[in-house]
Amino acid sequence: MGLKVGVTRDDRFAEHKTGHFHPEHPRRILEIYRMIDREFGDGLLCFKPRPAALEDLERVHTPAHIQKILKTAEQRITSIAPDTPASARSYMAAWLAAGACLQGIDMLLEKQCQAFFALVRPPGHHALPDRSAGFCVFNNIAVAARYAMVRHDIKRIFIIDWDVHHGNGLNDIFYEDDRVYYYSTHDIMLYPYSGEPGHTGSGRGTGYTMNIPISREFTDNDMVYIYTQTLIPAIRGFRPDMIMVAAGFDAHGEDPIGRCNFTENLYSRITRMIVAAMCKEKKTPPLFLALEGGYEPLALARCVRSVLGELLGNENNEAQDCFKPSHEALKLVREIRKIHSPYGVLT
Repeated sequence: MGLKVGVTRDDRFAEHKTGHFHPEHPRRILEIYRMIDREFGDGLLCFKPRPAALEDLERVHTPAHIQKILKTAEQRITSIAPDTPASARSYMAAWLAAGACLQGIDMLLEKQCQAFFALVRPPGHHALPDRSAGFCVFNNIAVAARYAMVRHDIKRIFIIDWDVHHGNGLNDIFYEDDRVYYYSTHDIMLYPYSGEPGHTGSGRGTGYTMNIPISREFTDNDMVYIYTQTLIPAIRGFRPDMIMVAAGFDAHGEDPIGRCNFTENLYSRITRMIVAAMCKEKKTPPLFLALEGGYEPLALARCVRSVLGELLGNENNEAQDCFKPSHEALKLVREIRKIHSPYGVLT
């Protein structure tokens, strides 16, 4: 039996123009929307987003950064970071992307749905409090997490970041916060070249960041093994009130930026694990996802389809995840568990 799933969609996300040859192109979101119309019909609860309130953005971002984004409306094209162009309507897309995530939190906690996928752009997990970076304008998930804690009194949030790039913005924003557990699998040889396994948090947040640099040689089966041995025990030990996913799909084998070889089936299998972990809790935590990377539009749409299908209970779950992981995957799991064993979260 599947979950009741809500999504945000809005054609205004396509008004963030980055140039014909920029990877973070409007076609990404439009292919996803076409796929939803073709594959899911009335199976999803679709919501139109509202812009985030200024006070909600300011829980994460500085007033100077927010003003810088607003000023892009005065120019046809400008650059807000070396790799992040903006057009005259980019500010509205960014404002809506953050607002869509806040809307998703409300829908979940008002029990209108059990899982919510914010299908938005621009992405957010690289954005820092005072600047844009890595195609990201506002840190959508960070804004949503702070909103959930302040507006809905959520005490403990577990963030899973499966984008191939390390979410340095999320990592840094919550690095000293024991209310937020940040879990990331990423290729450390790609931008932003951060996320060492020894970086586990500081101060009160020590032990609440798990960074797992992955090999480009890993298969889907290796990744399922890694998630089974690290993510699921961490969720069990942390006992979150909400699970959030920075859902980037640029580790897919067809992606022009990521250099991994994974298939869309991997994301279905990880989603299945997360849902199973949720259902084992006495009080099932709501599940929130927000779109991050993924730069081959057709492959991206297939990956989103696999996640939505799993959430709705439409996927074929008969195959068992029984396999022999590679020696490198076994070694990595041993290393991660050794690093985190003193913190008492892994069980």
